[in-house]
Amino acid sequence: MNYELIMKTSEKILNYIKDRKQVTARELVDFLIISERAVFKQLSNLLVEGKITKIGKSPKVFYSLAQEKKDENEKFILDKKTQKIIAENYLIVTVGGERKEGLDGFIYWCDKNNLPIEKTAVGYLKTIEKYKKFKKNGLINGMEKFKNTFQEVGLDHVFYLDFYNIERFGKTKLGQLLLYAKQSQNRKLMKELADDIHSSVNGLIKLYKIDALGFIPPTVKREIQFMKELEKNLHPKIKKILITKVKTEIIVPQKTLNKLNDRIENARKTIIVNESGRYKNILLIDDAIGSGATLNETAIQIKKKNIAKKVIGLSITGSFKGFDVISEV
Repeated sequence: MNYELIMKTSEKILNYIKDRKQVTARELVDFLIISERAVFKQLSNLLVEGKITKIGKSPKVFYSLAQEKKDENEKFILDKKTQKIIAENYLIVTVGGERKEGLDGFIYWCDKNNLPIEKTAVGYLKTIEKYKKFKKNGLINGMEKFKNTFQEVGLDHVFYLDFYNIERFGKTKLGQLLLYAKQSQNRKLMKELADDIHSSVNGLIKLYKIDALGFIPPTVKREIQFMKELEKNLHPKIKKILITKVKTEIIVPQKTLNKLNDRIENARKTIIVNESGRYKNILLIDDAIGSGATLNETAIQIKKKNIAKKVIGLSITGSFKGFDVISEV
């Protein structure tokens, strides 16, 4: 009897949602005349079964019926290696603001773009392997890009944690997190990114005997600044040098400039390293390297002012080759 009652209750919930498209748990409590705890248990089961989806954050959470999957993608077979790589690398944020990771996110993307899962997964693995070759000890060496882009290079070494985009599949996992952490002013995502970068920062500090850190200042005015949150969450125990973004009459963000020379000039005229100390090795941290103009010009200024002998750069994401415009972040 209890099993039948549960089934009847779940069917009532599904029919109620079908009629009203989107409902809250409170509506279901009033409709079913049962406890809130019982309603949430039913909703939890239906979510696990994939019959409903939810959107929003407490206290404003809405439930709706899950869309039916396309027939051609209902049955597919992926080996354990493929599943593992997708689980470790794939993340997508839907247009509705839902975070989908791993296989769940990959299936969503394939369905949205009418792509067969198995065949697309093979292509994804090949692309991941292609870009993986550029990584050594979890870092991508970006010096070749800088040497091919700028006549004068102020950095002695520069690294990325990952590329911002990869061919065909778009933004990487770190690219997605960085974009939406900044655009949505989400402190939780910012903390997550800080945790991701923490070991790499400590590794470079140890490897290059870093005695001071520098954080590239933001150029876009936001209530919650990502670089400030990054600095706070990293808890650096070494000296931090002061780098200032000069406030001009009209602020021109780097991401609005499409020409390399304009980006170089913008960085040269608006970034000031206001530091009187002298150091051996400084680590400069940035969020995303498109052209790399700001990072490079800051390093050049440090060298010309004899603030440090060597400057190492680290960015969460970077472009694959040459001059690129990452205007989203």
